[in-house]
Order: sequence, then C-alpha cells, then structure tokens
Amino acid sequence: MGNTPNIRFKGFTDDWEQRKLSDAIVDIADGPFGSNLKTEHYTDEKEARIIQLSNLSDYGWQEPNTRYTTFEHAKEIRRCIVNEGELVMGKMMPAGMTIIRPNTEKMYVLSSDCVRIKLDKNVATDEFFLYTTKSETFLNQVNNDSQGSTRVRTSISKIREMDFATPSLEEQAKIGEYFTNLDNLITLHQRKCDETKELKKFMLQKMFPKNGEKKPEIRFEGFTDDWEQRKLGELASFSKGSGYSKSDLTDAGTPIILYGRLYTKYETVISKVDTFADAKSGSVYSKGGEVIVPGSGETAEDISIASVVENAGVLLGGDLNIITPPEEIDSAFLAISISNGKPHKDMAKMAQGKSVVHLHNSDLGKIDLPYPSMEEQRKISGTFANLDNLITLHQRKCDEIKEIKKFMLQNMFPQKG
Repeated sequence: MGNTPNIRFKGFTDDWEQRKLSDAIVDIADGPFGSNLKTEHYTDEKEARIIQLSNLSDYGWQEPNTRYTTFEHAKEIRRCIVNEGELVMGKMMPAGMTIIRPNTEKMYVLSSDCVRIKLDKNVATDEFFLYTTKSETFLNQVNNDSQGSTRVRTSISKIREMDFATPSLEEQAKIGEYFTNLDNLITLHQRKCDETKELKKFMLQKMFPKNGEKKPEIRFEGFTDDWEQRKLGELASFSKGSGYSKSDLTDAGTPIILYGRLYTKYETVISKVDTFADAKSGSVYSKGGEVIVPGSGETAEDISIASVVENAGVLLGGDLNIITPPEEIDSAFLAISISNGKPHKDMAKMAQGKSVVHLHNSDLGKIDLPYPSMEEQRKISGTFANLDNLITLHQRKCDEIKEIKKFMLQNMFPQKG
C-alpha cells in the first residue's frame, strides 16, 4: 500500500503511517444477539433509538425505519449503547458502511448487524476515520476479507485486522472537514430536491379538479370559469411509433426515444434526447408537441405517464402511443394531466396484463379530460415546468458533488500498491 495519496493539502509532505485498525480502536462492541433485542422490547415512546442498517448511508444518518427500545432495556444491553463521539459500522448490506453517531436523540443502541467503535483521538479523528472507511482501498479490504456470497458480512475480528494509514492529526482534520463540507452540500441539494418534489405533489393535488368537481382548489388570479370535460378521443388524434429496440442504439445518429426511458430519464417535457439510432425506412418522426405514453410496462401505475416531445425530427420507438393534441389543448398540460389526477387513475384501471401490462390508443381515447382555457392551461404547465427545472437543478448539483466526492476519495487516500 502506498504511503502518500495523489492529492494533498498544501504544506503536507510527510509519509502516512501504516497501521492496523486495532491500533486506533479504544473500544469496539457488537450489536445484541437477536434474542436480546426483539419486538417485545420495542416501544412507541421516543426513548432509546435503535440504529439499524437502513439508517446508515454514504452521506451520514438517514431516517427510515424509526424504532425505539426502552431506557430500561437499553441498560440491560449496555455494551450496545452508542455514546457521543463514537462511530457505527454496518457488518453487512453493505459491510463497512460507517457513520458518526448523531446527537438528535436522548440515547442510541445498536441493532444486531452493527458495531460501535470508539477511537483513540491521538491516533485518528472521527471524521478522518469516517471517510477512510469510504475510500476505495478500505472498501476493497472489507469485501475481500468478508464472508458470504449473497450477503457479504464482516466481523469485529476482521475489522481489527484491516490496514489503516494515517497522516498527522492536522492533515486528518483538514481531510475530515473537506469531505464533511461536501456531504453537507450533497445533503442540502438533496433536501431542496425532495422539498420541491413534495411541493409539486401538493400542487398537483390542488391545481386540478377533484373527481366530480369542475374547479380546482388553487387557481391563478383572474380565472373563475368551470373547467370543461370531454373524452380525450373526441379531442385528439392517435398513432403509434415504429419498431426499434435497445439493440438498434448507436453512439451517434438520429435522436430516438424508446418507451423504457420514460420511466427512468425524462421529465414532463423532453427537450434533449441523448440516445441515437440509424434511421430505418418507414420510421415515425416527431413533428414537435406530441404527447407520448408507454404502450407497456411492469405495473399499471408505471405505464400511466406521459411526456411531451418538444422538438421535431426525433424517432419515436414502436411501443409508444402518440397523442397529437388539438389547438385548444396545451401539450404540456395534457401530459401533466395524464400523469396525475383523474386521467392517470383512469389509465391505470385500463392497463391490461399480468407480468407485463399494456395500454392502447383505444384505451387513451376513453379517458375523461378536464381542462380550462388555453391561457390557464399554459400557466399551469409553466408552473410545473419551473418546479421540474428546480428539481433537475438540485439533482444535477447533487450528482456533480457526488462525482467530486468519489474522485477525491480515490485520490486523497493512499492507494494499494
């Protein structure tokens, strides 16, 4: 293992000291055996918070699966109490995932698949050790030294024997602070992204009429008229895409949309397409403004989504239903309506199949579409476009910082060599 990393803060040139983790550990303890922390020991009262594997993440503590035991029972398994300033490492799923104990609860105890670690602060700072456990060199050791094929598992004895390189405490502090700041930025943008998604969800519930009603709860100033309602088949025309599959994709060529990307990639309005194919004769091209809906999917909920193809000249794959709206219907408004509210529920009911569900243009034509004036439609679609742009912005920032963190973890810790 090399003694120095590729990237260092200015002024630090000394070799890192090679150690075993046992050199830095003052105390380490397993979580309780299953019989010592069972359902009967849980409480609805916020007493001793149980740290579970699902609470550990690459970016620190996460909240899912809130569970508590009583203070009294925590004292019975006192070796499993995690004190302030200690770290928690998962023994599996994935093995080696580590966090610093948070300070938001009165008491914390381990679950069975975690260990607590108290470090010698004269050897390693908590933050430096935390990010050491996320480095490629450390994770490779965990995976190589762990047991199990489907669920890789480590143990206290193996943790003690893992290699561990340390610089001066001053350099450790700078490294810990740097990665902590990155994680704080990631958390900030992820929180903003999640908050905007929740706002979008709320506005979707309030800006479209509820079933049986002719007006939504929230409207822009100046709009008071009832919404109209007609069958989509009375308003729009329908067609199908032409047959392409993933095997037809190329590095360059004509932009193409395949139905599967609607689930994983695109928002309401598709302005940029990043997959390509060599065009075949008889292909179907977008003219701009079409609304596309998947023709098949895994669940009725998944299939009931729609997007607008903003630009002309995009190849449209075979398992796409294509809707061309009339002049009185805004394309983005129609896509939002299909993906949410009453039209979405109606489509989900019409989807047919077992392992794979299907949706046909004839089904889409039967959907009841409530809609206001074109001016109000455009204000509604503009509002959700702004929310989608904010979501995309925060997600992009989050992803960019994650890539920076990944690169720096590979280069700010010594590589095995």
